[in-house]
Amino acid sequence: MANIQQNLNKAKDEVKAAAGEVKRDAQDMASDFTDRAKDTAQNVTDKARDVAANVMDRAKDAASNFGKKAESGLEAAGSGLTSAAGTIRENLPNEGMLRNVGERVAEGLETSGRYISEEGFAGMAEDVTDLIRRNPIPALLVGVGIGFLLARATTRNS
Repeated sequence: MANIQQNLNKAKDEVKAAAGEVKRDAQDMASDFTDRAKDTAQNVTDKARDVAANVMDRAKDAASNFGKKAESGLEAAGSGLTSAAGTIRENLPNEGMLRNVGERVAEGLETSGRYISEEGFAGMAEDVTDLIRRNPIPALLVGVGIGFLLARATTRNS
């Protein structure tokens, strides 16, 4: 019986040792899994950050290119107005009321063309902002009028 008791105690010790090993192995596996999960999460975060930065760079480039093309188009429109003023002047009669009216129209086109070419979108936006600040009520009324006309135009087409 003492022999059985010794075998039982020995078996208990072996089971405890095996359980300790299983526990350590499980802890090691969990630690490895946690480290791998952290590494994977960090890699995903880094890739997402890189993709977002790449998208932002492309968006900035596209906006810059659009702005340059818009400014170029605005300059072309300004030079077109100036050119139209020159054409009008070339074809005016030598004297009379038609010459006076034509000269004023050409002068207006030339002034507008220079303004558009020189100021660009930024200058024009600044001028409109200043105009609205100096004349808020007329600006509000113009806005309401434009809104009314747009509403009527869209309801007729619907």
